[in-house]
Amino acid sequence: MESDTLEQVRRTVERFTRERLVPIEEEVADKDEVPAEILQEMRDMGLFGLTVPEEYGGLGLSSAEEIELMLELTWAAAAFRSQIGINLGLGSQAILKDGTEDQKRRWLPGIASGEVVTSFCLTEPGSGSDAASLRTRAERDGDAYVLNGTKRYITNAPSAGLFLVMARTSEKDLPRNAHVTAFLVPADTPGLRIGAKDRKMGQAGAWSADVYLDDVRVPADAIIGGTEGRGFATAMKSLDRGRINVAAVCVGQARRIQHEAVRYAAERVQFGRPIGEFQLVQAMLADSQAELQAGLAMLRDVARRFDTGQRISTEASCAKLFCSEMVCRVADRAVQIHGGAGYMRDSAVERLYRDVRLFRIYEGTTQIQQLIIGGNLVKAAQADGGAG
Repeated sequence: MESDTLEQVRRTVERFTRERLVPIEEEVADKDEVPAEILQEMRDMGLFGLTVPEEYGGLGLSSAEEIELMLELTWAAAAFRSQIGINLGLGSQAILKDGTEDQKRRWLPGIASGEVVTSFCLTEPGSGSDAASLRTRAERDGDAYVLNGTKRYITNAPSAGLFLVMARTSEKDLPRNAHVTAFLVPADTPGLRIGAKDRKMGQAGAWSADVYLDDVRVPADAIIGGTEGRGFATAMKSLDRGRINVAAVCVGQARRIQHEAVRYAAERVQFGRPIGEFQLVQAMLADSQAELQAGLAMLRDVARRFDTGQRISTEASCAKLFCSEMVCRVADRAVQIHGGAGYMRDSAVERLYRDVRLFRIYEGTTQIQQLIIGGNLVKAAQADGGAG
């Protein structure tokens, strides 16, 4: 996208976020629902299709372009971004990277327009970080597969029109996780049932729920790419960009939280002057600003590297790890600066504090990122034979 056009889009998203989303954050939190008219405005703006190529109805943004819009959108509560997050990530990218042309033509235009909301079904009651140990089964039956199992904490499940379901097509744990296959399952498929909405610590309005698969029959061409055993590899191909996106969300939320902290420090008077004039409060603000700037620089660097085709598994994990931990520290300091007011439910920082805690868990926990980073460093050293 031309730089002038991107800047116009960025300003449009900024204005939409500040004027339409921020004023209704409390309403969304209280009702646990994003208003239908807001979702329609997001569709009309093309936000569901930022990462889908233009030939399939999207905007076809690069990662570097996408994160600039995420930084603006996530000035508001994270629940709004959650509405489009799966469509931007695995919901579209899995099909785009490994799907057949028929699958791309059938699903991507609806995903890009927001007419089809997607959900990614990997986590189960007995498997989370150990994703390869999933137990959901897909058994071949003629020219179809029959799926049985339970998926847990599935984002957008109550509103999704299409589920990307990871299931075992072999009872054996095969090398390179070739026992895992990815299926495209429309929400109206008989036997697919959605549980009650999860009651979460934060991010009200961003729905998740269990998904039950009871003898769900899908045609063989529902396999992404048409070949068994590639589901795990398909998911891995999309994780780097997904982790960059989550890092952008963390930086965007940190910007908003820091704004709230600075504004409060400048206005709140104690001992005859604004608390922002006290050095210990300034120290907290300074630490948050320094970490925020570091996260932003890391984010933009890794997105640029991704767009040039570099292998950035380590860098994407570093960005996700640092930015998700950073935003939680920024939120904690903001609550501290607000004092008792920051602990009240009518405070923006109280809500944001609860919202951002999730980022250290999904798209791979902090501990999983540490394992990825450390493992990659050791493998690289071994491959170099210990050379300097």
